[in-house]
Amino acid sequence: MWLPEGGDATVKSPLNGTDTTYDVLGIGFGPSNLALAIAVEEHNAGLPPEERLNALFVERQPSFGWHRGMLIGDATMQVSFLKDLVTLRDPASDFSFLYFLRERGRLTDFLNQKTLFPLRAEFHEYFEWAAERLGHLVAYDHVVTAVRPVRDDSGVVAHFDVVCRDPDRPGRTVSYRARDISVAIGLEPHVPPGVELTERVWHNSQLLPRVAEFTAAGTPVRRAVVLGAGQSAAETVDYLHRSFPEAEVCAVFAKYGYTPADDSPFANRIFDPEAVDVYFEAPSEVKQSLLDYHRSTNYSVVDMELIEALYATAYQEKVAGRERLRFLNVSRIRDVRTRPEGTLDIRVEFLPTGEQQVLEADVLVNATGYRPRDLGALLGEAAKVCLRDDGDALRVDRDHRVETAPDVTAGIYLQGSTEHTHGLTSTLLSTTAVRAGEIHRSLVARRVAAR
Repeated sequence: MWLPEGGDATVKSPLNGTDTTYDVLGIGFGPSNLALAIAVEEHNAGLPPEERLNALFVERQPSFGWHRGMLIGDATMQVSFLKDLVTLRDPASDFSFLYFLRERGRLTDFLNQKTLFPLRAEFHEYFEWAAERLGHLVAYDHVVTAVRPVRDDSGVVAHFDVVCRDPDRPGRTVSYRARDISVAIGLEPHVPPGVELTERVWHNSQLLPRVAEFTAAGTPVRRAVVLGAGQSAAETVDYLHRSFPEAEVCAVFAKYGYTPADDSPFANRIFDPEAVDVYFEAPSEVKQSLLDYHRSTNYSVVDMELIEALYATAYQEKVAGRERLRFLNVSRIRDVRTRPEGTLDIRVEFLPTGEQQVLEADVLVNATGYRPRDLGALLGEAAKVCLRDDGDALRVDRDHRVETAPDVTAGIYLQGSTEHTHGLTSTLLSTTAVRAGEIHRSLVARRVAAR
């Protein structure tokens, strides 16, 4: 959603006039800032202009998109549909997933499935539906290149200028001024050190378009290797196995086997809104222990249903005498070389003995997760007014606002990158609606106080 890059000539945005100062400007328009935009839109409904929040959201993509590369047709969400963009904040909102289903004419059909977990593709359709209704608040094709503090006549940082590439004039930038900004730039794909993504070496976030390219071009896939042991890795193994019916698919991971996700009722309470309060107030050592105890709810774990399905497939192939699905457990990839004809030589080590084998493969998929984007690079000059803790992490208040120097009245809200202060839900959908409500209330209170 952003790219740290300088700009030259800067012009004011034509969207709301040259002198517009926004109450809040959102950087990124994924689910988190989409939920905030809904809260703002609902707040503004019926209010006189002087009481409304003037908001704008900028997004680098040309349209709304959320993990499009992993929208596998039969993959389902891992959170309940009730943890949508609004329901935990306002169950009566007409931006809910159930309202979306009614508009699409699928409400009864969905209920007949007796499930809390919709298809991932359908939930993406819901997000798109909500984003389309808020199109008047979003500027797409806007890549943020700088965030600059703006001081008033008394020397106080009262605003931020968010500078973006101008999509209509190459080489120029456009600047938007805001009293507060909400940063929701999401995560970026992570690959092991030294790995370079190519036409045959992918991150799983590229899965669907890459498979489609190979299929359309008729490129043969005799063997595909998948590195990783989490949900995305297991889904990738399953998808490649089905997409290339003649190929051998090898799953490589350091564990003995996939670890089941802990989605039991008591463990899931770590994602309750009230758990954020408890976590925020806890001492640092307790925070760390909670993260360690409950990593199995989210990190490097797989739904048991998928684990059992993959094992059943592997066993059926063993019985039939044609094993296309292989699991290279307790193993690591030590080296990847490209052969003259373009295929890959992947050297895999079995860790207990050190024995190595070289797999000739047509595709390597790194299902190796995501990591937070570099907030310092995005904020640039604005990062200098932010306060940090002893571990050099940003200090963040309970309302998700970054603590800043005494001479700063403009606010920076973070949606994500707050696991150290707000817990496991920081990067997940579980409390998206609640967090949007908390930020919205904080924005309104700050505006009232300023007046």
